[in-house]
Amino acid sequence: MSLTSIGVPRQKITVATLREKKAQSQPITCLTAYDYSSARLVDEAGIDIVLVGDSLAMTMLGHEDTLSVTMDEMLHHTRAARRGVKHALLMADMPFGSYHADANDALRNATRFVKEAGAEIVKIEGGEKRADLIRRVIDAEIPVAGHIGLTPQSVNVMGGYKVQGKSLAGVEQLMRDAVALDRAGVACMILEGIPREVAAMITAEVKTPTIGIGAGLDCDGQVLVLHDILNLTFAPPAKFVRRYGDAAELISHAAQAFRADVHSRQYPAESESYHLPRETQAALETVLARKQAMKR
Repeated sequence: MSLTSIGVPRQKITVATLREKKAQSQPITCLTAYDYSSARLVDEAGIDIVLVGDSLAMTMLGHEDTLSVTMDEMLHHTRAARRGVKHALLMADMPFGSYHADANDALRNATRFVKEAGAEIVKIEGGEKRADLIRRVIDAEIPVAGHIGLTPQSVNVMGGYKVQGKSLAGVEQLMRDAVALDRAGVACMILEGIPREVAAMITAEVKTPTIGIGAGLDCDGQVLVLHDILNLTFAPPAKFVRRYGDAAELISHAAQAFRADVHSRQYPAESESYHLPRETQAALETVLARKQAMKR
């Protein structure tokens, strides 16, 4: 059931809304969506941010990691999600390679997300080392979400999907990353795969709203991948994933039931079939009778 269907007025979520929520200690919600139907359902459920994540490389395209997804693919899915989102803030991931060459390249690609796909904010992975680049994009009037901790686009450097900030040096680096993004002016920052204690320190330190994924309860908001919470990933879930439904079972059951009904000729039923109008049926029968008579 959507909020609008029960008479709850919805306000458009903007980047300013996120800071207001942090100031008022109101939790921020974020879910991924990659097409019109899922984005519309997530939006109508009252979620604050719809993220067209580069995780679509795995969830929608079947790749092993996020590195393979292209700008054209990200733009295609962002455009589709845009058509389903009315109230949430639409965020799009800058894919691997789209901002790594230089600031001009990053700005050009970020502009495409806004101008061609209707994104309202772009997400860029990396902390201290990305601060100047992020500031350049923000100066061009494009809001940016930062992303630190376990950054999936750095999986090869990190040697896998590992929790970050477990050592004192790691904690210090995460704090520097968070402060750098805060000073650069990001609209929010994703904290992924870091100890709860570190996420709490960052959240208390920065003015920017923090949104956690595998970062504990103390962040200003939480984000999960829609396919994870619906059991559509065909893989064991990460520790932080909570499943809220089983779409895999639902889809599988529906497909098997359809197959069985077709094989047993129970589908389509008479009520699910179209029929000629009576007068057309009568005229057709007359024509067929005449043809049959001529053959005799």
